[in-house]
Amino acid sequence: MSESPERRHYRRDSRSPRRRDYVSKGAGRSSSRRRSPAPKHQNRDSRPRDNGYGDRERIKAGYSEKEREKERAGDRKRYDGDVTKDDSDKQLIEAEKPNFGNSGLLAKETNTIKGVEVKYNEPAEARKPTQNWRLYVFKGSEQVDLIHIYRQSCYLIGRDTVITDIPIAHPSCSKQHAAIQYRQISEKSEYGDVTTSVKPFVIDLDSTNGTYVNDIEIPKSRYYELRGSDVIKFGTSSREYVLLAEDTQT
Repeated sequence: MSESPERRHYRRDSRSPRRRDYVSKGAGRSSSRRRSPAPKHQNRDSRPRDNGYGDRERIKAGYSEKEREKERAGDRKRYDGDVTKDDSDKQLIEAEKPNFGNSGLLAKETNTIKGVEVKYNEPAEARKPTQNWRLYVFKGSEQVDLIHIYRQSCYLIGRDTVITDIPIAHPSCSKQHAAIQYRQISEKSEYGDVTTSVKPFVIDLDSTNGTYVNDIEIPKSRYYELRGSDVIKFGTSSREYVLLAEDTQT
């Protein structure tokens, strides 16, 4: 027997109001019926991004895209300003970089005698002589002077009477013409023995007319070893300075 429409309606609505409300909201049904299947490969680019700035949260708080661009422009401006300032400071530092090179002022002050700058400095191996050396001064065949040169390690020769130890008045000689320097020299024998001795040397101080030993001009600004009986001449002066030790007979 078929039911009338009124009967079916009565059966459908015969449930309690609480039950009808529960069923109408979908409770008790399988949620898989109405759920659409998720895509197998979800595209990551479809997710919303915040570009590392938390844009969504900032937009919610009233932080707009325009304000973010303005902030970025300000940051770039400050960065450019800092770079320019660093470059200018670097150029200023380079311009004011101190010069630690040798200016010569210190040596000039420490090598000054009676206000006159001395061109020559003694070397580290300078020593007083162990022999009593002398200079016998001849003009032609006549001996005109005798100079003892064993009381100190160096003797400065030239026309400047203020600082020289052996003054020479001849106009061809320079104010600081040459120097006789005693130096300690180490020598090794053929058997490997090392001996030290103090020997006399002469050095030309870049004079105009040169220094001569046995009528041969010596190199400028270089030590030239002297031996007994050597004849020294300065410039074009006719005076001859013969080097002899005290125990040598003239």
